Amino acid sequence: MMSAPALVATAWPLDLLLAGVGGGVFLLSALLTLGARRVALRVGFVDRPGGHKSHRAPIPYGGGSAIFLAAGLALAGALAVVGLVPEAWIADRLGETARAYAGGMHMRATELWVILAGGLVLHLLGLVDDRRPLPALAKLLVIVAVAVLVATVGRVRLAEFAGVPLSVVLTTLWFVVIVNAFNFLDNMDGLSAGVACICLVFIALCGRMAGQVLVPALGCVFVGAAAGFLVFNFPPARIFMGDGGSLVLGYMLANVSVLTTYFQSGVGAPPYALAMPLVILAVPLYDFVSVVVIRVLEGRNPMKGDQRHFSHRLVERGLSRRFAVLTIYLATATTGLAATLLPGADLRRTITVGVMVLMVLAIIAILEAPLRKET
Repeated sequence: MMSAPALVATAWPLDLLLAGVGGGVFLLSALLTLGARRVALRVGFVDRPGGHKSHRAPIPYGGGSAIFLAAGLALAGALAVVGLVPEAWIADRLGETARAYAGGMHMRATELWVILAGGLVLHLLGLVDDRRPLPALAKLLVIVAVAVLVATVGRVRLAEFAGVPLSVVLTTLWFVVIVNAFNFLDNMDGLSAGVACICLVFIALCGRMAGQVLVPALGCVFVGAAAGFLVFNFPPARIFMGDGGSLVLGYMLANVSVLTTYFQSGVGAPPYALAMPLVILAVPLYDFVSVVVIRVLEGRNPMKGDQRHFSHRLVERGLSRRFAVLTIYLATATTGLAATLLPGADLRRTITVGVMVLMVLAIIAILEAPLRKET
């Protein structure tokens, strides 16, 4: 068994490499966001006020393209390198840490190319919808098709113990929910991108704690892509990502969360860690479910936007938009921090984590309750 000093010695090069990858993608995303903003203003690709939207002046789109290109170029570049450069050459110049990542990416190349292809489809779908709104059913069918592609060809599946057919169905449902949850969450400056960053950080951290390689690497790439855009989207926003970005963010999280639950599941640890994605994503999932339920009970189209989200409730209670967003960041970080207790947790610790998450959601429910009118 490896001693504690040996574990530290082998861990820090991995962490340093992950930090470098995330930082590089962050800079690339920030530069691409600046370029996308200029292009969008020049060609008139802007989000104009009206309807349920709260901004008063046209804001350029294009942030979604920066997010997708930053993550896509990083992954495609890495896949090209590991496909063309011998692992021995990588090990000689970059060390065994880089060799481990290269070997893992080479083995999972087909899976990663399929993930990139699915992201491209959803990004293009979002761009078309940003330019000219599409029917909700048409968007849903494309999301389902991409999820099925990733689950079958890419073999990104959860609950494989239930058999491939049921596993594909469950994975597709998970993708549909998570993609739409972050699409719904894109209702206030900096909200969807910021929550995605927080969730991705904790998924990557939990994956790293479980000894995984691919999940932390993908998490760092996607965090860097989202964070570079967030620099220019934090309220007051100077650029929007639109559906071309929110669909991609949800898709990124769906992939990483499924990979976390599938790989290493049940290996030398109790099964409670399978709840990690649900705990980390508890806040955006709550917002999605509660908004859908409210719309259905009121007899309205659940896919039609409004201002009934958690963020809007906070603003109604007197918070500024910036503080409303920060409040949701803190709630998401709280559930994410609780999720880090799940790897290797026993039943008592798992119940404690579950109670903590329910308490956070209860606070959200109280804040979401309609304001009482004085009589």
